[in-house]
Amino acid sequence: MPAFRIEGYVIVSADGMLANAQHVMPDELKFKGDKAFFTAALDRADLIVHGRNSYEDQPNSPNRRRIILTRKVAAVASDPANPKAVLWNPRGGATFETACEHAGVDAGVVAIIGGPDVFDMFMDRYDAFWLSQAPKVRLSGGEPCFGGVPDRSPEQVLAAHGLQAAETLMLDEPFGVTVTAWRR
Repeated sequence: MPAFRIEGYVIVSADGMLANAQHVMPDELKFKGDKAFFTAALDRADLIVHGRNSYEDQPNSPNRRRIILTRKVAAVASDPANPKAVLWNPRGGATFETACEHAGVDAGVVAIIGGPDVFDMFMDRYDAFWLSQAPKVRLSGGEPCFGGVPDRSPEQVLAAHGLQAAETLMLDEPFGVTVTAWRR
């Protein structure tokens, strides 16, 4: 069995949204401290996993190995647009480990960066989930970070899957933006 450490990363508004109603992360949810934290984490990761609408758009992004979830392939395929990327359709019968093998990664840190369906797929596999929160931002009608939000808070969803809040770091004091590590 591959030796993966699976970590999730998201920043959410006070109402648990990761994007606006158009499924776009608005500028109001972008903070310098959170970006620095996120960038450093991804630079340490061996593999990035995300859906077709999620990406990190950073200078080092083209150098990162990644798996992109999509329904456009039968199971697993190389991404013709990116030699460092693998396209994976989890409904096509290929396992996550098969997609990792296709990506050339058999161990290490896997960073899950969204969207909601991708986060939900790994909910019972996270070793840690880094939940950044922007308490002064509200995205009414936006896209929830996890299934079950907003009926439940992101913290309640993580706790329901066996994760417990651990350390909290201040990322951007003027805006009250923090990140909390939720661990097994």
